[in-house]
Amino acid sequence: MAGIYTEKEILADALAAQKASTGNFNTFANECVHEDVRQVMLHILKEEHDIQQDVFTMMHKDGYYPTPDAEQKKIDEVKQQYKQCVK
Repeated sequence: MAGIYTEKEILADALAAQKASTGNFNTFANECVHEDVRQVMLHILKEEHDIQQDVFTMMHKDGYYPTPDAEQKKIDEVKQQYKQCVK
């Protein structure tokens, strides 16, 4: 069974799992009634975010998740859009 999935597919699956996991732990932390349990959920959430960042960094480094630089025009448009929301 070795070699069925590429490294890119495995990492993409891991990243998707981490994104789902962080979403779930965020919901759990938001809905905790007991502060001690909430703090545990927030600690786990941070660890899950750290794992997600590690997977993303591996993918980006290997060219599996390219992130092109934003064009200055688009940056300026977004700044202007959000500046109007703050008024």
